[in-house]
Amino acid sequence: MAKSKPMKKVLDSYTIKGTDKVVKVGDCVVLRAEDAQKPPYIARVEKIEADGRGNHVKVRVRWYYRPEESIGGRRQFHGAKELFLSDHFDEQSADTIEGKCSVHTFKNYTKLDSVGSEDYFCRFEYNAATGGFTPDRVAVHCKCEMPYNPDVLMAQCEACKDWFHPPCVNLTTEQVKKMDHFFCSDCIKEDDMKLRNSGKDSPPLEQKHPETKRRKLHHKK
Repeated sequence: MAKSKPMKKVLDSYTIKGTDKVVKVGDCVVLRAEDAQKPPYIARVEKIEADGRGNHVKVRVRWYYRPEESIGGRRQFHGAKELFLSDHFDEQSADTIEGKCSVHTFKNYTKLDSVGSEDYFCRFEYNAATGGFTPDRVAVHCKCEMPYNPDVLMAQCEACKDWFHPPCVNLTTEQVKKMDHFFCSDCIKEDDMKLRNSGKDSPPLEQKHPETKRRKLHHKK
């Protein structure tokens, strides 16, 4: 009579070999790539299991994709540390885990005082089969109507609250860094128009909150 295979055991945690770092379900981890020339893989741990004898541990992971790994490829507005949470699940040997990392929300990432080597951010979920994103629209800024890239310096207009790239408003990065106040050309023109029409001293620029512009994401096939 054939012997039955030992049942797999679900584990609460796993200690990365050679370290004191403990991985639990929900943690984000760095996994060794098959090609040593490529950057490591990033994934979220969904389950940790050991074989019946406890000799080998495997992790079920949900992969994060880098922009260059997506169907549309890396685009101008993608940050250097940007990842997409995919619908691609897999099983990997726990031995391939090299360390832990943090994948922040886009909002929290922009609030970091400093970005470390283990810090990443995610603002989209990605369908690996279709190349589609959730959400499929993204807020855009500036005259160029591009989504926000946290790696690129932008100046915020104190009136309309929109953000602008220095070159798009004929300024240099150095000039923007030295500015205490910034008003975009549209708000300056609007204020001048009010002044001419009223014949009075110009009042302070009103704090306008226009509806956020959004652009649908398209990908090159």
